[in-house]
Amino acid sequence: MDANDFRIVRATPLFGAMSETAAREFLGVQGVRVYEKATLLFQQGEPADCFFVVLDGWVKIYRMTPDGSEAVVGVFRRGETFAEAAIFLGGRFPVAAETVTACRLMRIDGAMLRRRIREQPDLALSMLASTSYHLKFLVEQIEQMKLLTAPQRVADFLVNLCQSSNGPQTVEFPYDKMLLANRLGMKPESLSRALAKLRHLGVGVDREFVTIADVRALRDFVAARSETD
Repeated sequence: MDANDFRIVRATPLFGAMSETAAREFLGVQGVRVYEKATLLFQQGEPADCFFVVLDGWVKIYRMTPDGSEAVVGVFRRGETFAEAAIFLGGRFPVAAETVTACRLMRIDGAMLRRRIREQPDLALSMLASTSYHLKFLVEQIEQMKLLTAPQRVADFLVNLCQSSNGPQTVEFPYDKMLLANRLGMKPESLSRALAKLRHLGVGVDREFVTIADVRALRDFVAARSETD
C-alpha cells in the first residue's frame, strides 16, 4: 500500500474515523491485490469473512434470479467500499461480486475489524455511516428507475463520469454496455435507443467514447424529470 492508496482508503467513512496512527497500523497488515477482469471475488451464500476497498477499476455485485440471469445490485469504483455489512449480518454474502475491469483492491479481514471495533466502539458509528451510504445509493437507484426516463438515467450516468460541471467533455464507458444497461434497469436495445435520444443534446457515441457538447445542458435535462420516454 503506497501513500496514494492510504489516502483513498482514509477517505472512506469507516477508515476516516480512525486516528492516522491506528489506521496505518490496521491497514498495513491488509492485503492489496491486482485482479484480472471477470475475476469472481465471492459467491452469493459464501461465508462473509472480508470486505473490499476499490483502489482502481470497477466491481459489480449481483444476485442470481430464479431463471438464472443476473440482477446487478451495484457497480463500485475507486474510493468505494463494498460487502462490509455482510460481515455483521448473518455471516454470509447476500450477493456475488466480480471484477468488470482489471482492478486493484484492498481486502479487509472481517474478524480483525470486529476485534478493532470491540476495542474502539466509536468505529461502530463509522460502520453505520458506511452502510447508510450504501442504503442511500440503493434508494437513489430505485428513485431513478421510478422517476427518470431511460434517456435521463443514461444522461445522469454520463454526467457522473464527467470531471467538470459544464462545457464540452469526452468520457469513456467504464465497462461494457450490457452491464451498463443492467445497472440502469433496462435492456441493451433500450440503452441504444436512449443514447440516440440524447443526440439532440449534443451527445455522440463512438464505440466506448462519448462526447458531450455541454455537461450543464445534460444536467438540466436530468433535473427536468418531465420528458416522456
